[in-house]
Amino acid sequence: MNTNRTIVLVEGTRTPFLRSGTDYMDLMSYQLGQHAIKGLLTKTGIDPELIDIVTMGTVISNVKTSNVAREAAITAGIPASTPCHTVTQACISANRAIADAILAIAVGHADIAIAGGVDNTSDSPIGFSKAMRKKLFKAQKLKTLGDKVKFATSLRPSDFLPQRPAVAEYTTNRTMGEDCEIMAARFGISRKAQDEYTMRSHHLAAKAYEDGHLPKEVTPVSLPPNFNRIERDNGIRPDTNMEKLSRLRPAFDRKHGTLTAGNSSFLTDGASAVLLMNAAKARELGLKPIAKVVDFTFTGQRLEDELLLGPTYATSKLFEKTGLSFDDMDVIEFHEAFAAQILSNIQCLESDEFAQKNLGREKAVGKVPMDKFNLWGGSLSIGHPFGATGARLMTTTAHRLIAEGGKYGLLAACAAGAHGHAMILERI
Repeated sequence: MNTNRTIVLVEGTRTPFLRSGTDYMDLMSYQLGQHAIKGLLTKTGIDPELIDIVTMGTVISNVKTSNVAREAAITAGIPASTPCHTVTQACISANRAIADAILAIAVGHADIAIAGGVDNTSDSPIGFSKAMRKKLFKAQKLKTLGDKVKFATSLRPSDFLPQRPAVAEYTTNRTMGEDCEIMAARFGISRKAQDEYTMRSHHLAAKAYEDGHLPKEVTPVSLPPNFNRIERDNGIRPDTNMEKLSRLRPAFDRKHGTLTAGNSSFLTDGASAVLLMNAAKARELGLKPIAKVVDFTFTGQRLEDELLLGPTYATSKLFEKTGLSFDDMDVIEFHEAFAAQILSNIQCLESDEFAQKNLGREKAVGKVPMDKFNLWGGSLSIGHPFGATGARLMTTTAHRLIAEGGKYGLLAACAAGAHGHAMILERI
């Protein structure tokens, strides 16, 4: 196996990220993935026949298209001879899909890969209770009219009550918002600080659209029957201010909580994709990559009290691995699950005490330079399709390095299951 391959990012794109229950309501996840992949093919001009693998991340899986990467790729024009697979790792599912593609290229199993992710929370599968599912399973074997009548009379009104989907940690039975409330209290993150950070995210995202940065990352989508062109994310609120945010009631701990619908990321539909290849193949094809992958890492933490601290652990591990630090980073992009999650991670990264007790370091990971941090907005404003955010982070990091003339960019994210991810890119 040849492990001495430089892996480069040629380009990335995504659909507009939309609040769930809006314009993507009638689509299936694979259709959003199809738009992202087609947009990437158009943007780069790459011949679909040259793609060796397609890998995508997702969280809310539709049983009809469990390998959503395959359906998205084929309908986007990727030939059937190209193998495709789907991965899931909660909010870092696209990060994992990208890592799989990078590793395949690194060992010589592929030269060119498309990776990314998709989620359509508007198309969440709604299930029945276990008792009802058992009845329906047994009903497959019914043959006579008498059997069918007996089955029908065995059904009760309660059997037809659907099980509402919930974004909850299976092991602890707590929602991520509940976990974040505990973390906000632990680190003393005030409601005011959370709302101020949220306002920052919305204002910066709105400015990034006005300045023409985010439109370069978005593939417009036109949907039947009217084919109205959707060109931008619909969760960004340019007019967000502290007065409006302060009026919102706590969403998870109704009595003492500080997390609201405003300072928490919202349910979002969307897809994203990046084109990766080894540097030699890019030169051979005459393509001009925008960044190369320096290194990346994944981490796991305690589910009880470290669910959302993945960026701290992953960044610390990656800096130790590469010998780089915040001083070397020109661009920093963290996934914004909640404002309290961002502010807690920043506090932990800057804490000597946390580093000594939890990271095995003598001193803090480092001071987080906010003048380099999420300057084009983040998940709080742009939105967070669970399976797609990782590819958005990668694309934005590379584009910001170009726009700002930087050398190194760090991206990091937390995920349910108490996982973390971090990656460093270098501008080409």
